[in-house]
Amino acid sequence: MEEAQKKVDKWIKSTGVRYFNELTNMAMLTEEVGEVARIIARRYGEQSEKESDKGKDLSDEMADVLFVLICLANQTGVDLTKALDKNLDKKTKRDANRHINNPKLR
Repeated sequence: MEEAQKKVDKWIKSTGVRYFNELTNMAMLTEEVGEVARIIARRYGEQSEKESDKGKDLSDEMADVLFVLICLANQTGVDLTKALDKNLDKKTKRDANRHINNPKLR
């Protein structure tokens, strides 16, 4: 994640000119997540896939989400490597037996 954050920062400063402000990036993140949701709903869910959706690349749309999320992390001083490690530790402690004991997951 650290390398990804550095790579995005370098791209922004060399090609993107500057970061969009945080509110713009939050709106963009929402838009990109919506595009991922649209593909998932139509390709894997119960909605039928429109002809215009069939050429959409799910991996590219997920990368768009990741890019904007990394931009927001860079702008707000969040170290995503540390944040992910901390989050996984929290989930491990909290859910140590929760999922194993869930009959719905069998």
